[in-house]
Amino acid sequence: MAAIPQKSVRNLAIIYVAAWMRSFGIGLLGVVLGVFLYREGFSSTAIGLVIAAGLAGAATGTVFITFKADHLGRRRTLFALSLLTAAGSLPLIFHFGLAAMIVIAFLGMLNGMGTDRSPAFALEQATIPGLVADEKRTWALAWYSVVLDASGAVGALAAGFPIAAQKWWGADLAHSYRFLFIGYAGISVLTALLYLLLSPEVEVRKAGSPLDPKKAISPETKSTVKRLSALFAIDAFGGGFLTDALVSYWFFRRFGIAESQLALLFFTVHVLNALSHLGAAWLARRIGLIKTMVFTHLPSSIFLIAAAFMPSPRWAILLFLLRESLVEMDVPTRQSYVAAVVAHQERTFAAGVTNLVRNGAWAAASAVAGVFMQQVAFAAPLLLGGGLKIIYDGLLWRAFRHLSPPEERKAQGGS
Repeated sequence: MAAIPQKSVRNLAIIYVAAWMRSFGIGLLGVVLGVFLYREGFSSTAIGLVIAAGLAGAATGTVFITFKADHLGRRRTLFALSLLTAAGSLPLIFHFGLAAMIVIAFLGMLNGMGTDRSPAFALEQATIPGLVADEKRTWALAWYSVVLDASGAVGALAAGFPIAAQKWWGADLAHSYRFLFIGYAGISVLTALLYLLLSPEVEVRKAGSPLDPKKAISPETKSTVKRLSALFAIDAFGGGFLTDALVSYWFFRRFGIAESQLALLFFTVHVLNALSHLGAAWLARRIGLIKTMVFTHLPSSIFLIAAAFMPSPRWAILLFLLRESLVEMDVPTRQSYVAAVVAHQERTFAAGVTNLVRNGAWAAASAVAGVFMQQVAFAAPLLLGGGLKIIYDGLLWRAFRHLSPPEERKAQGGS
């Protein structure tokens, strides 16, 4: 198997480091956003709307990268997205009212999920497979996911800073939160500068060449992406009820778990997520991408639903951690599968559309999750999210179990 060219290694390293920095901020925000807004006097419904606005902004950004990033340049687009992310911290630093917060959360793509599903994530997901051979695609994306979740874990741990500063140094809690969000903005600016170091190899074609998405995308790819997107919408709508911000808010209100303890919990969550990605790549090589996606995702949803009925925090946390050790195993496998079933020049379109659908579904679910928590049942997001994900797993298995990626067809033909 040929080694990865030196230039590709350099670009992969830059993408991984930039992803680490971005995911650190997202992991931090996922833990503190819901609790911070609650401390600021926002209702459950308002918190859900702010999170939904940020996800809707991410969805809009993903529309842009789907049809414009390859033409404008992936490096330039990643730079601009990072600067917009930095701007998204402004309402948290300066304590704007709800209306202004929703608008800026949208423009800055404020991410309350705790996991990186931003337009930059979609664009990097399209770029990485072009830097490695097919046989290394799943592993490259698995390591990318490891980077994201490991950094998210450290970010989640850093979310305990405001409470720690208040306890150890007597710092004012509001000022501690402000310093936290200023740091989030600074990290986004540094990430933007890092993207400028990428080489032209990351671009899909030479600068100045025309790119018409309608002509560049084959009918077969459009059909496949449409079917995948419909299924991913179900999965993501379930996931929209389960953003880190809302789940940490549920633990905070249901069991009285403080921010410092939530930070430790979600640090553990992201560590488990990171380790599971490597397990997913190992398992996919042996049983295939689709089987890995379905057979790990299904039990994770069962654990989640069971957690909603636990009377004590110990059992709820145990089931939640069991869920998190499996739920992310479909991420690198899903990314690899989407990249495998389309041509090289179609990957930005495929990654953009599938991530767009996911972001839109996340935003829609997040907008109503707070209403369900407030008006129906406080544990409603866990029950609805888990149930929708079980439906998705069954439909995915039925629709795509016979469509294998090139490396699996090659292995089957050689056996």
